[in-house]
Amino acid sequence: MEEKKNKIALVDVQNTESTTKQLLGFLVDWRKLYEFLKNDWKCEKVILYSGVDEGDLEKAEEFENLEKSGCAIRAKTVFAYKNKDKAIKVKCPKCENEFADIVDMGYNKKSNCDVDLTVDAMEHASPNTEFYIFTGDGDFEYLIRKIVSKGSIVHIVSSAKKIKNGPRYYTSRFSTKLRKMINEGGKPIDFLNIDNLRKRIEKTL
Repeated sequence: MEEKKNKIALVDVQNTESTTKQLLGFLVDWRKLYEFLKNDWKCEKVILYSGVDEGDLEKAEEFENLEKSGCAIRAKTVFAYKNKDKAIKVKCPKCENEFADIVDMGYNKKSNCDVDLTVDAMEHASPNTEFYIFTGDGDFEYLIRKIVSKGSIVHIVSSAKKIKNGPRYYTSRFSTKLRKMINEGGKPIDFLNIDNLRKRIEKTL
């Protein structure tokens, strides 16, 4: 008799949120997702990894309520860091003299929860574990290979959709590294389209 697998869902909130919003046109209701994973996919543990902007009381309260319901939350405060300004040469159209101009490259926001997700995955990896990993981030390719080598089954949940944004360019939130790994075959890794869950997890506005 086949031994029952322990099902664990690891959710890269930022990557999943941008995937559904930018490519698929819907927002995820994290409570609906949690309840779907617990009740339909029978996950024993659901862990959300997310940055929270300082002062974002709404998201902080949402995650606090989820934690009270049994969902594990790995949250970090988002910090902004200044991109290096760019110096460019500009030629005056009248006198044709060149002068330097500084272009403000703005700020990027970052809250890196990758290490937390990696540690949790490695701690739970075993032949008795089945993972649902919500991400399209290619940085997790090595991690997925490692937990598969420990006997785990992995389902990558994301969207492989591409949106054309120019004659030769496409926008995608699903890494080429993950696409290639899934297409190798012969490994207990598969792809689940998050758009198929839309009716169950979409936030009602």
